[in-house]
Amino acid sequence: MLTDVDAVVLSNSILSPAYNVLSLAAPQIASRALPGQFVMVKPDCGNDPLLRRPFSIFEVLRDDNHQISGISLLNKQVGVTTSTLFGLTAGDNVRCLGPLGRPFSMAKRSEKAWMVAGGVGLAPFYTLAVALQSQQIDSTLFYGGQSSRDLFYVEAFRQLRVNLELTTDDGSLGHHGQVTGPLERSLHELKPTTSLRIYACGPTPMMRAVTKLASAHGHDVEVSLEQIMGCGLGGCYSCVVPIRHEGGSVNFVRSCLDGPIFNGRDVVWDGLEQ
Repeated sequence: MLTDVDAVVLSNSILSPAYNVLSLAAPQIASRALPGQFVMVKPDCGNDPLLRRPFSIFEVLRDDNHQISGISLLNKQVGVTTSTLFGLTAGDNVRCLGPLGRPFSMAKRSEKAWMVAGGVGLAPFYTLAVALQSQQIDSTLFYGGQSSRDLFYVEAFRQLRVNLELTTDDGSLGHHGQVTGPLERSLHELKPTTSLRIYACGPTPMMRAVTKLASAHGHDVEVSLEQIMGCGLGGCYSCVVPIRHEGGSVNFVRSCLDGPIFNGRDVVWDGLEQ
């Protein structure tokens, strides 16, 4: 069941000059949110921007009495909406519709769970990590950014007993290089009898590379695609994704309804990157 609310800003935590975490009072949405789902958001500031924008649900928040109270969004300033969200303060209002989309499938206790995140692609993985921890599933986060200034919530994941493989392009934190480096090494070291579930979110070239690596070792990847959306309800067709089906036929599906979670092997990456 969808809920459309005027969510009050509870807090705005500035992580860096580009990133912030916005906490919103939206218990109606939070109580039904599943890992990998998203909300459509519009700041309450007139008609600029005119349309809402999609954001993964970063955290499900609880109050002092441990009751579900809202959600948080991991935001990076890249345009009008994200810059406006960056500047909000407690008490401001944000129009919020959700939860939307198909969630991640949950790993089994007999499986290992690997999450691969690039930059703001960390957004869908905190709620997933909480769910995995509640089931005592062995979890690892492969997390990459341009520098140490682009990696956040590392200690929060560590407190969830998530194993961490950190990478930076400039070598300022963790492995020097791309996030696919430690992933490839870990795939080579994995015992053939190990059951593994892989999730990925980040830049399209990264998700494509992760899918290629995992497929070479016989593993599927659930990718969370970051498509531009106009409505989030399937009406505008602005978020279509080329998907290859059994037999080789390709058609376009709506990321907001059929995703944003897809099997990476099914995505026609050439069509997505054009």
